[in-house]
Amino acid sequence: MVLVAAAGPAMNICLAIVAALSFHLLVYLPVTIAQWVALNLKNALVINFVLAVFNLFPVPPPDGGRIAVGMLPNALAKHLARLEPYGMIILIGLLIFLPLLGSQLGLDLGFVSHLISISTNAFIGTILRLTGNI
Repeated sequence: MVLVAAAGPAMNICLAIVAALSFHLLVYLPVTIAQWVALNLKNALVINFVLAVFNLFPVPPPDGGRIAVGMLPNALAKHLARLEPYGMIILIGLLIFLPLLGSQLGLDLGFVSHLISISTNAFIGTILRLTGNI
């Protein structure tokens, strides 16, 4: 089950790596087309990494929750698996309602969004360095 759950984020990462490697092919295109292709490759890179990081969030039903349930000891895995019916509500609460509540209270409660943003930027920077784009 862990390998099946890991396949989604792994595919997103592979697609992002392909997009990063494709930047090297832009020199063979006319300038106007290269600009358009570069923008789409950048979007593919960002979208795939955001999806990978979001899917790895350790609350079921996203893949990260299923990976966590498969790797934790049974006593902890049972408790985490029981959250699955409420997982999407928890994620919506953390990503939408908590920041909205924070804005009403004058607090920054968007820590999950910040965590996703920081992780995504770190992954993108690493992949761009490894593929020779930076």
